[in-house]
Order: sequence, then C-alpha cells, then structure tokens
Amino acid sequence: MKRRLYDESHEAFRETFRRFIEDEILGHYEEWQKQGQVPREIYQRAGAQGFLCPTAAEKWGGAEADFRFAAIVAEELYFHSVPGVFFPLHSDIVFPYLEKFCNQAQLAKWAPGCVRGEHILAIAMTEPDAGSDLAALRTKAELKNNQYILNGTKTFISNGQIADLFVVAARTSFDPAKPHRGISLFVIESDRPGFRRGRNLPKIGFHAQDTSELAFEDCVIPKENLLGAEGEGWRYLMENLQQERLVLAIGAAAAADSCVQMTRDYVKERQVFGQPLANQQHTRFTLAECATQVQLAYSFLDDLIPRHLAGEKLMGEVSMAKYWISDTQSSVADRCLQLFGGYGYMTEYPISRQYVDARVQRIYGGANEIMKELIARELLGKD
Repeated sequence: MKRRLYDESHEAFRETFRRFIEDEILGHYEEWQKQGQVPREIYQRAGAQGFLCPTAAEKWGGAEADFRFAAIVAEELYFHSVPGVFFPLHSDIVFPYLEKFCNQAQLAKWAPGCVRGEHILAIAMTEPDAGSDLAALRTKAELKNNQYILNGTKTFISNGQIADLFVVAARTSFDPAKPHRGISLFVIESDRPGFRRGRNLPKIGFHAQDTSELAFEDCVIPKENLLGAEGEGWRYLMENLQQERLVLAIGAAAAADSCVQMTRDYVKERQVFGQPLANQQHTRFTLAECATQVQLAYSFLDDLIPRHLAGEKLMGEVSMAKYWISDTQSSVADRCLQLFGGYGYMTEYPISRQYVDARVQRIYGGANEIMKELIARELLGKD
C-alpha cells in the first residue's frame, strides 16, 4: 500500500540504495554469515556513494539529509533479509552522539571518516551485569594526570570486531542514592593501549553481525576524548534512545513486510493437493492478518517519524513502537514460515533467516519488558 511519508527524492534514493544491496551485498551475504562479520570495505563502498550518516553536515562530507533517508536505509536492509550489514547502528544510533555532543575539534577529527566509512562506529553500554539497567554499570574511568584510566568489561557489542571507534559509557563518580548520575561517555579508538577485543560471540541468528566482548585494562584515554560534559552520560543516552528505538521499529516493520511478500509469492506457486497453496482459506486468512499487522505498523511509524523530525519527545510512543512492531515481526515471521512448511526450515530460504534474525529485536535496544515499563510510567506516573 502506498505510503505518504516519502517524496520523489526519497524514492529515487531508495532505488539507488536497493541497487547497491543487489550489487554489493546479496551475492556475498551467505559468506559473511559463515565468517560471522561483514568486511570493513562494504562500509567504505557505502560511504563513497553517500549511504552512511546521511544527516551529517556538508562540511564533514554529509548530505544534511533528513531522517527519512536514514529510515530508507534501515527499511531496505531489513526488507532484503541482510540486517547484519548494520549501517543503521553506525549512522543513526551511534553517529548522532558525535553530532550532538562532540565539540568542533572532535567532529573535525572523527566525523569525515565516519561519513566515508573509514571509521566504523559501535556503542558500548551493556555489561555482563548491566543490560537494560544502565544504572548498574561498573566500568570505571578515573581522571589522573589530565587523562582517564578506564577499567571494565562490555558484552554483546554490535560491530565489536570491525569497529575502530567506540562510544563507551563509564562511571566517573558514584552516589548510591542516585545511581543514574556520574556516568560519562568517551570516544575510544580501538588502537588505545589497554583496549582489547574479546571473542566474536556465537548467536542463534543475526550471524553476519559481529557481536563481541570488550575489555579495558588500565586503558589510557586522553581527556579530549570525553564526549560532552563529565557526568552527563545518562542524559545523553536517554536523549538518543528515542531515535535508536525508532530505527529498530522501522527495521522490524520492513522485515515483517518482507515475510508477507515472499510468502505471498511462494504460496501462489506451491502446489498442495493439486492446487496452489494460496487457494486454501487458512493460507489466505493468515496472509490477510499478517498484511494488516504490517500496514498498522507502517501507519504508526508514518505518524511517529515526522514528529521525531520535528523534535517532539516521544519516548512513550517509540517504546510502544519498538515493543509492538518487534513482537509483530516475530509473529509474522513465524506464521509465514509455517506456510512454507519444511522448506521454511531450510536455510536456503530467506524466510528462515527472517525468523531467526527477528528474535533479537525484542531484546536489544532495551528489552520489550522495559518498553512496557516505560509506557506504564507515562500512563500511571513514576510512583
């Protein structure tokens, strides 16, 4: 169904990016799945064609485009079943921290490389004992002789193997009565002494996306790598989580859409009891229900995205979108796979990848249970 969110320039960009996926990604993705990561070079190729950090300022090499161009990149990657090429993490989840909180000297140092794909970004918040509860993080940064000494561990870090520039959350002070305070953010290059990548963590899905452990052992960080003001990290994280969760919801909707469309094509061709599977009422009703869920997801997003562009505070609404649309993605993928029968369980069919890749959407970016808690707080008050 036609959407009114995008104009002709957006759709022209979509066609160009879709050709990039067809030419540069689809033929290689299975091999990247086996390798457990995508090559750094794919970021450079994307950067050369203007597909990374589209909102970046022109003086850093960006297009100063609106967020809808970023949404298209996320939609196309998820729709084509290649979300492990995690450009949205780089461009729309991590890069905004640099855009908003870096000073001009820091931006001049890092932003052009991010736009060109020479720097690959990751964000390191999660720790073995601090996932959705960021107030429990233990990584510590101590200021000594005008530089910070960082110690701690991070886990489940997307882009952890290929990234060379990390936004890292660490404690610079601690007040037991106010655990959310005293968190600071740092931009850390991967060649810093004391920084160590751990193993690439094996997962049930999202295989082309490298997900890693990181360790900091007396890692020396120059004071000028502090992002924004010391102790303001919690506020910065909360400001950016709105866009992060919106991006994940956008990808989830496109993935669910992909499941419906590939299943529609399959059931029209698949013969069962001498007739197309599409002639069975159960098949038709299942597809009708799934297509309706996808359209509702798009309608919700097409309301939220312009409001996000206008600067509205939408934490309640994006929490709804993140939890409901990712739940929808998983449900639609499951029901569509069922219509493929045994073939749907075979990895050669993209529906199988959509099914396993969908599961993490309900966990990362804030578990869906946390999303419901945030929604309830807005409805009922924090007490």
